[in-house]
Amino acid sequence: MKIEKDRETTEKRLLTAVGEIVEESGLESLGINAVAQRAGVSKMLIYRYFGSLEDLIAQYIMQRDYWVNIPTEIPGKNELNAFVKDMFREQIRQLREDKMLIRLYRWELSVNNPIVEQIRRKREENGIKLIEFISRISGVPFSQIQFLATMISSSITYLAMFGDVGKVYNGYDFKTDDSWEQLEKGINLIVDKWI
Repeated sequence: MKIEKDRETTEKRLLTAVGEIVEESGLESLGINAVAQRAGVSKMLIYRYFGSLEDLIAQYIMQRDYWVNIPTEIPGKNELNAFVKDMFREQIRQLREDKMLIRLYRWELSVNNPIVEQIRRKREENGIKLIEFISRISGVPFSQIQFLATMISSSITYLAMFGDVGKVYNGYDFKTDDSWEQLEKGINLIVDKWI
């Protein structure tokens, strides 16, 4: 029992170290030695518990990723419109508040390994479940919901990454609350017409 508890504690320390390093110095400072030193453990434990640094980073992303962790239970028809709006509003909130997640999403786009593929599959699985539930409850064809959900969620992710580097997009400065509020209003209009 003590060995399991020690492993769990060490894994948490390693995951915390990843977050601290990314927050302080960015992903370019994320190396096996830096993570082990920050966590106060041997780098061999990274290999033993996670397999590689990339696998450790992927595990960190999986813990924080909105679409990987979203509940897939859908309310009834009367609450569906509000549920969908809240779902996208929560994605916006998470990405605006979690700059590390944005950096990690950028990293994820630059690598292709089995763990990243696992994250992508889990997102896809949850997304398809949600789309199927929403389609069934709303009576809107699956393909329409699939397209609109893809367009909205990918736009939110892109604009959060784009706004993180301080750029203006179509006249909107996505470093400001006002621009995000305008985006939410636009999403709400789409959802109102859609569901």
